[in-house]
Amino acid sequence: MSAFKSRALLERLIGFNTVSREFNLALIEFIRDYLADFGVVSELFFNAERTKANLYASIGPTDRRGIVLSGHTDVVPVDGQPWTVDPFALSEREGRLYGRGTADMKGYLACVLAAVPDFVAAALQVPVHLAFSYDEEVGCLGVRSLLAELAQRDPKPLACIIGEPTELRPVLGHKGKLAMRCCVQGAACHSAYAPQGVNAIEYAARLIGKLGQIGDRLAESEDLDLRFDPPYSTVQTGVIRGGTALNIVPAQCEFDFEVRALPSFDPQQVADELQIYAEQALLPKMHAVRPETTIHFKPLSGYPGLATDPEGFAAELIARLSGSSEFGTVAFGTEGGLFDQAGIPTVVCGPGSMDQGHKPDEFVSVEQMQGCEQMMERLVQWLREPQ
Repeated sequence: MSAFKSRALLERLIGFNTVSREFNLALIEFIRDYLADFGVVSELFFNAERTKANLYASIGPTDRRGIVLSGHTDVVPVDGQPWTVDPFALSEREGRLYGRGTADMKGYLACVLAAVPDFVAAALQVPVHLAFSYDEEVGCLGVRSLLAELAQRDPKPLACIIGEPTELRPVLGHKGKLAMRCCVQGAACHSAYAPQGVNAIEYAARLIGKLGQIGDRLAESEDLDLRFDPPYSTVQTGVIRGGTALNIVPAQCEFDFEVRALPSFDPQQVADELQIYAEQALLPKMHAVRPETTIHFKPLSGYPGLATDPEGFAAELIARLSGSSEFGTVAFGTEGGLFDQAGIPTVVCGPGSMDQGHKPDEFVSVEQMQGCEQMMERLVQWLREPQ
C-alpha cells in the first residue's frame, strides 16, 4: 500500500456515497469537523430542503484578497456499470487508487484538505479559501448560492483554482452548456383518420431536424476556436419520448437537447431560433387542425463557458504552481464559468484524468496525487511571500 499524505483523507471521502441524487451532509460535516480540529471555522450554505450544503472556509488574513481552492463533493452514479471493486471503498492496484470520485474529484479535495495543517501553520500573507459544492454533476446547481453570497462580500478573491481532473495540466477554458426540454402537445385520434389529429412525434421530428440544421450551420461557421475539439459550438438531441400505440396518432412527444457553446457564443440563440421556428412555421399548421395544441420549452440546466486571460494573474499563478505555461482547454464543463461571472478569475487544474471519470473502476494514480500535493506545497510557499 502506497503512503502519501492525502491517502487517509481520500479513503474517508470515497467512503461517502455522494451521488447527486443522494445527500452530501455526512461528507460536509466530516470536512467541517476536520477543519475545526485545526481551528478553521466553516460556513455552510444549504439547499432549500437542508439535505445538501456547500462549505466555505478561510485561512489567513481577512483584510486582503485570497485564493479559492474549489471542488464539488457530488459524484455520478454507478448503476449498471461493471465495477470490479467496491466503488465506495478505496482500493489500490499497481499504483492506481480505485473508487467513485477518485478522479472526479475527491482526489483534489483530499489533497487540499491534507494541506490544511500547512496553511494553518504558515504565516500566510495571502488568505486561502476552501469552497466545496454540491450538485455540480447535474448542472452546476449548488455552487450558485455560495457565489451569490460571495458577491456581497469584500474583498473579492484574487483567483480560483478548480481541481477537476486535468492530469495537473493548467486549463484556462471550456465550453458552456444549455440543456432544454421541448414538449409538443398534439391531438390524438385513430391512425385510420390521421389527418384529423395532430401527430406530436412528427412535429417533434421537424423541430429536431431544425436543430440539426442549426448544428450544421455552426459547424460550418468561420467563427472557430481552434483551442477546442471540436472548434465550434455543437447541438445534439439526446432523449425523446412519445406515443402509446402504432394505431393511435400520438398526442404527446417531448425531447431533450443540449448546446455545447464556445465561450464566445451564447447558446440561448439556438433555443430562441428553435422557438421562433415553432411559433412561425409549426404552430399555425397545428392550430389549423386543433387549436388547443401547443409547443413549449423548458430549461433543464446550463452553465457559462470559461475563457481566462492567458496574460492575467490567475494564469500566471497556475503556471507557477503547476510548473507549466502550456495552457489548454477541456471538453467537459466546470463551475469555472460561474466563478468567472462572479468576478473571480478562474483556472482548472487537478489530479487524474477525465478519461477515467464517470466510468466503472474509476481511478487516480498515486503519482498524480503526489504531484497535486507538491502543487499545494508550492501554493503554501507562495501564500507566505509578501505580495
